[in-house]
Amino acid sequence: MKILKKILKLLLILIIVVVGGFIGLIVYALITDYKPKEKEIIFQSEKPSKLNDSLSITLLTWNIGYAGLDKEMDFFFDGGTRVITPVTKCRENLREIGKFLKNNDSIDFIFLQEVDRGSKRSYHLDEYDSILSRVKDHSPVFAKNYDVFFVPKPISNPMGKVLSGIATFSKYTPASSTRYAFPGDFGFPTQLFWLDRCFLVNRYPLTNGKELVLINTHNEAFDEGDIRKAQMEYLKGFILNEYRIGNFVIAGGDWNQCPPDFKPAFQGDRVNTSQMVMQSDYLPSEWKWAYDSTTPSNRTVVAAYDPSTTTTTVIDFFLLSPNTEYDYVKCSRLGFTNSDHNPVIIRVKLK
Repeated sequence: MKILKKILKLLLILIIVVVGGFIGLIVYALITDYKPKEKEIIFQSEKPSKLNDSLSITLLTWNIGYAGLDKEMDFFFDGGTRVITPVTKCRENLREIGKFLKNNDSIDFIFLQEVDRGSKRSYHLDEYDSILSRVKDHSPVFAKNYDVFFVPKPISNPMGKVLSGIATFSKYTPASSTRYAFPGDFGFPTQLFWLDRCFLVNRYPLTNGKELVLINTHNEAFDEGDIRKAQMEYLKGFILNEYRIGNFVIAGGDWNQCPPDFKPAFQGDRVNTSQMVMQSDYLPSEWKWAYDSTTPSNRTVVAAYDPSTTTTTVIDFFLLSPNTEYDYVKCSRLGFTNSDHNPVIIRVKLK
């Protein structure tokens, strides 16, 4: 009987410790929860670059997967089992990502997503500063979309602290850089440990008195569609309003959904047909969706990359307002060696 009482007492103490720890975690998460404003001006300049209204520009978009989702990696959030790639691999990924960007530093505007600045999953490397050292001629701006002191999943090996966001690097000095918060969240308590999605807007004055409005976006990936729909409606209202007042609008990034009327023409790659596809009537027909149909920009990370079995798709692309046109758009076939995304480059002319 005494042994039974001791066992019950130990179990009670264990339950109290576990429950108390959980309550403490939630309370601290509530206190430290990142609550961004709907609109936050990150940068302003009194002497921005003034661009010609018939300028041709190049842009690159790339979700670098925080240098932690290389071709050998699978990820638990997507059905895999692993949480973090080895530190040597993470450093190698970041080095190779920086090398690619340095080799392409003639590109005017670089949109990056999943750029870590102090996360356990990327060994607390400041990837933003590391990349900036490779593209020194570019004006940088960073917007947080993930700031959590401790992600408790998976329980056996928690992902821990995450500080991450999106970054835009520009050959020209913008008049302003503004973070816009996307609507929608996953509710309590999930949202306390989740991303606060956003898009980053750079504005450049043009010689015709209008503005070039560049949008770096990273949309929701893990909901059933309602949050994505709300985000897309919010973005739609924003870009249509900018176009109505005569501005030139280019949006690019990781949309986490395929472009309207998506028709892949991959050679030797399996296509992920279950990925959400945007509605064909999302915008008036004169708006242009620019993507490379011959090369996948993203792979599933349920397992390590295997060209013969891994499904791939296109979720990284550009949206152009009717007063622009593009000469080409090309996805660089890097074999998902250092990220689960491939970079996409486009050349655009203002009309």
